[in-house]
Amino acid sequence: MAITEKNIMNRLYLVAGGLLVMAIAVVVKLVDIQMVEGEKYKELALSQTEKMFTIEPNRGNLYSEDGSLLAASVPKYEIRFDAQTVSEANFQNHVAALSDSLGILFNRPSSYYRQLFRKARANGSRYELVARNVDYLSYVRIKQFPLFNLGPYKGGFIETHRVVREYPLGKMAARSIGYERVDENGYYTRVGLDGAFGETYLRGREGKRLKQRIAKGQWKPVGLDNIVEPQDGLDVVSTIDVNIQDIAHHELLKQLEKYKADHGCVVVMETKTGEVKAISNLGRTSDGTYYEKLNYAVGESHEPGSTFKLMSLVAALEDKVVDTSTVIDTEKGRYRIYDGVVKDSKWGGYGKISVAEAFAVSSNTAFAKIINENYKDRPAKFVNRLMNMGLHKKLDLPIIGEGDPVIRYPGDKGWSGISLGWMSHGYEVSLTPMQTLAFYNAIANDGELVKPRLIKEVREGSKVVKRFDKEVLNPSICSKETVDKVRQLMKDVVEKKNGTGHGLYSKNFSMAGKTGTTQKNYVEKNPDKLAYISSFAGYFPADNPKYSCIVIIHEPDKSEGYYGADVSGPVFKSMAQKIHAISPLVDEVETKEYDDPDLDKAYEQYFAMAQKKFGTVPNVKGMSGMDAISLLENLGLEVEVHGNGKVKKQSIDQGTDIKKVKKIVLELS
Repeated sequence: MAITEKNIMNRLYLVAGGLLVMAIAVVVKLVDIQMVEGEKYKELALSQTEKMFTIEPNRGNLYSEDGSLLAASVPKYEIRFDAQTVSEANFQNHVAALSDSLGILFNRPSSYYRQLFRKARANGSRYELVARNVDYLSYVRIKQFPLFNLGPYKGGFIETHRVVREYPLGKMAARSIGYERVDENGYYTRVGLDGAFGETYLRGREGKRLKQRIAKGQWKPVGLDNIVEPQDGLDVVSTIDVNIQDIAHHELLKQLEKYKADHGCVVVMETKTGEVKAISNLGRTSDGTYYEKLNYAVGESHEPGSTFKLMSLVAALEDKVVDTSTVIDTEKGRYRIYDGVVKDSKWGGYGKISVAEAFAVSSNTAFAKIINENYKDRPAKFVNRLMNMGLHKKLDLPIIGEGDPVIRYPGDKGWSGISLGWMSHGYEVSLTPMQTLAFYNAIANDGELVKPRLIKEVREGSKVVKRFDKEVLNPSICSKETVDKVRQLMKDVVEKKNGTGHGLYSKNFSMAGKTGTTQKNYVEKNPDKLAYISSFAGYFPADNPKYSCIVIIHEPDKSEGYYGADVSGPVFKSMAQKIHAISPLVDEVETKEYDDPDLDKAYEQYFAMAQKKFGTVPNVKGMSGMDAISLLENLGLEVEVHGNGKVKKQSIDQGTDIKKVKKIVLELS
């Protein structure tokens, strides 16, 4: 095509038009950025220099029933210095005095802090670290030091803090006291009481604080106040008694070490209220030491063995298929049900004995015969009776991870023709220690099944926000007639010479219960792999029970012993005696000689001293720290303790007139 003046002009118009459109588009975009998206970009710019940070609230404290701290939130402060906000005159006038004060507080040379502040001043540092992990009292003192007392703008004082959870009892009851933690993905782990009540009461509400980005990626608080103030959590008062907890922990630990057992647990519960006074769980490490690995008492469901004979007997008595005087032939210690054989621990059996005697000697064949022969044509009747007593239900405890009870019904997977015989003495059923204890406690409580309770009240300061009372799960698990009969039989277990628990008997102290020895890994048919669970469940005193208790010890060294009466029973007895000695019922007990010096030696000293009306300071050297504290505080003395273990030294000599003493210091080792 020939290039003409007209063609050139047309092209110029097109180019000019395009440029005009582009110019208009640019102007429109600029207007959009300025008018429409301006706020977004402004916020983006600010976000690079200012940012909202979360302030963790002070978590509520967890207390024992007497007000002792079990878990506490402690603020830890970080002190920093902004050298740019301080005038030259203020800096020169006060830096020496500030350095002297910090040197005295932290036991460092004053010159160290003078050099730190002068270097920060020379470099124009806006966030110089002065001290980390400062406690609250020290933080309050530092705020009053020269220069820092002028505040953040004139004195350059900057503080941030974090909240640290501390546990005054250390490893004792660590799993039961528990914790609540959150990982980097926001996943919460909740354990024990601290975890159970974290979300509802203890945690509190987060606050917000604006911070400004400064050099080296650091963030400095903006202004004096938080944008949103954090709201502290509420305090929770538990049912735990630290004296009983200490006794439970050390008695369990001593026996686990003696028998080189894999793990064990102890629970002590107040009979009338269901308040859990102590709960100890100890597991063995690879180096042979023990610590609170898991909450076995709440979470570990296992075959209870002979402690379940109480449940079987209550069912049989309620259905009136036997009475305590009914005679049972123990079949020379062997009783066949189809292709299974139930065996007694005594070779040759017990001959013909009454139901009462069968319970005392813990005859497996007698109980298998009682339940199998009376229910084999109507197995559902037996299981329904167990379920009517609530044995198939969880206790619905607040602690996360309660184990599932297993009570099979005819027709369920695993049910067979031998199930009744095996269930009768605690196999093919499964319960947690806490579930077993709740049933025993109901018998001690005249048939009233109460829910084990771990919390008494929630407080905001001194104000009670919520109070937790006794919760009755079943007002009567069985008739009063049956309760009276089985309570007598549990006394016989300890008091009668042929009772499996007679080795625990003491003339001066009454208790009742049932021994249990359960085989583990019995399906293996390999004697080397066969292990045992030793248990004792009961209550004390026998006639007017104040506390119920269960002791479970898994896999004791078979060469040392494994029967419940030998392994778990002594723990129950020693605990019961010591608890009884520090309880209000102590005045009812008469000091007498004991039948078993080895078991009663420590208790005899403790009990006798607790009974005596002292006019002078007693000698507590050699006693456990908790025993000595209880004794001395009951005498009206203020006790200060250093260290752990047994009393090595006491600051006030034995024989000093108590009226002249207000405070005594004990050194433990």
